[in-house]
Amino acid sequence: MALFKVSNTKIVGVSGAVPKNKASNKDLVGLNKQQIDLLIKTTGIESRRVSPDEVCASDLCYTAAEKLIAELGWKKDEIGALIFVTQTPDYPIPGTSMILQDRLNLPKSCMTIDINQGCAGYVYGLSVISSLMSSGGIKKGLLLVGDTITKLIEKGDNSVVPIFSDAGTATAVEFDTESEDMSFNLQTDGSGYEAIIVPEGGSRDVSKASIKKMRMQGHSVFTFALKEVVPNINAVLEFAAREKDQVDYYIFHQANKLLNESIRRKMGIDSSKVPYTLSKFGNTSCATIPLTLISELSNEVKSQNLNLILSGFGVGLSWGACCLNISDIVCPDLIEL
Repeated sequence: MALFKVSNTKIVGVSGAVPKNKASNKDLVGLNKQQIDLLIKTTGIESRRVSPDEVCASDLCYTAAEKLIAELGWKKDEIGALIFVTQTPDYPIPGTSMILQDRLNLPKSCMTIDINQGCAGYVYGLSVISSLMSSGGIKKGLLLVGDTITKLIEKGDNSVVPIFSDAGTATAVEFDTESEDMSFNLQTDGSGYEAIIVPEGGSRDVSKASIKKMRMQGHSVFTFALKEVVPNINAVLEFAAREKDQVDYYIFHQANKLLNESIRRKMGIDSSKVPYTLSKFGNTSCATIPLTLISELSNEVKSQNLNLILSGFGVGLSWGACCLNISDIVCPDLIEL
């Protein structure tokens, strides 16, 4: 396990944007009412957000970032790092982080990195940007995390259509020698890479197919997460010397209600400590953790000192948890684009 601590950095703001367009699982084609009711009960997902063709993950993240920068009162020429986590970039080449640096009018001294990550992407991205900034060479950084996964889903594929949704988020990170350490536990099992995959479009695709569609082995993902997530969280709690009941909230990747509730019960966590956004937004891939903070805990993160566990798990297969403290951060209202 990749257990490590990062010092001298803290989250000072989180913002998010979702498409205005809503899709209801009650309107799914090819399923009867009984099947739809069971699907909603099992997944916890009633409605989803679907971006129009012209809106990309970068657009959602850009909008969230502009709002956050303005509310923080940051000077853009002080931002020294921008990390963009997504599985739906604007282009195969160049990296979208470079495009976002220009769109946001950040200085040429700002370093940029693209990370191809999904369900665990927020935790992975936070570990990268905080590690980069911990030495003090970079004082302010942006972590932009989002996906428009619905662009990779075949219409009528009821194994994935009712689950996935689109969103973009921005997280502001500052260097601060007084901040509490962030503790991370990051893990990978690449032998399961085919469990969630878009096989078309890469260099290994000899068919050169123009239509790229995601395929998911739901049972394999469920089994993996149920086995690996709880020990991953317990290990980071022990590493951070924090008791389970000292955590105010456990922010899980919003996979589906059946899986997440199974993890919660296995850990023995009270339901009041596990917020959900599944019913309103579905599974927004790498954006689920910050989106849940914004949507469900906005008042708390703005005014309280909170001990949190962030836990992401899925595509890769990859999973990870972060134990951290946040207090009095800037959290603008969710933007609809």
